Amino acid sequence: MKYRLPRLKFRFAWFTAILTAIVTTPVIAQTSNFGTISLSSGNEPVKTEVTGYTGGSYSLSAISNRDREKNACIGFADPNPDHILVLEKDFADLKILIKSGIDTTVLIKGPDETTIRCGDDTGKSKDASIKDINWKRGTYHVWVGTFDSGVKRNYTLTVQQ
Repeated sequence: MKYRLPRLKFRFAWFTAILTAIVTTPVIAQTSNFGTISLSSGNEPVKTEVTGYTGGSYSLSAISNRDREKNACIGFADPNPDHILVLEKDFADLKILIKSGIDTTVLIKGPDETTIRCGDDTGKSKDASIKDINWKRGTYHVWVGTFDSGVKRNYTLTVQQ
């Protein structure tokens, strides 16, 4: 009995450590739910639209509580990003708009692991948007969320200069 108790404690501690790592490890997404958007601008302004649908119970605040401008990152989405945005050059400014008719949120991570942009209401509209400057060349992961977990609604995402 004397030797068995420490072995059980060790196994329980090991099990607890593994479970904690699984539960608290952030999601690292490599693919998107609705594909990739590539942008490369010449002299003409860029504007592109894609569609998708909301859904999921993954809290976007698990990626980041606040973005680089101290905006709250809120809402629920799928653990995988909804879209991957590839900028083939630097853009001085971009605007990302969600049109769904419900209260949406948006989180964009990239082109590195630490740059986060979050958006919520656009003026009087409850649909989310982000308008920002200094978009560096690279790959961005885009999540479209809702305030209520699991809500499925079609949306259009517009990216424009």
